[in-house]
Amino acid sequence: MPYRERFLREAIRLSIEKQTEGGGPFGAVVARGSEIVGRGWNRVVPENDPTAHAEIMAIRDACRNLGTFSLEGCEIYSSCEPCPMCLSAIYWARLDDIHFAATRKDAAEAGFDDAAIYAEIPKAPAERAVPAYEHLREEAREAFRVWMDNPEKTRY
Repeated sequence: MPYRERFLREAIRLSIEKQTEGGGPFGAVVARGSEIVGRGWNRVVPENDPTAHAEIMAIRDACRNLGTFSLEGCEIYSSCEPCPMCLSAIYWARLDDIHFAATRKDAAEAGFDDAAIYAEIPKAPAERAVPAYEHLREEAREAFRVWMDNPEKTRY
């Protein structure tokens, strides 16, 4: 696709230029066809929000601009390989493809190492560095029963 390099260069530009606003060295854009429909850059520090990664911000911007929570038919272009959180958000947003420039190894060399998170994922919840424990499961399952019985729900 002839737009890929242009979109990746825009993500890289954001990753460099937006650092002046106090964020980290990451940028991303969401595109539909030949048009950029969302832009984002790392805003973790200025927004005091650990989820304000470039890809998340680009997804939020694209969803706002398109008026939908589903980005089917769109692709994401990131200055760096997405972290586990961003990768999950990309799947939830139903983006068609991921294109990235730098790798997670490059990010680790700059001090942004997600290896510990990747290592946690296959572990049992109670065995993780931040252990997780199940409580009140049957009470919580009521929400799913109500959801399944709701004929007016929006499937996503």
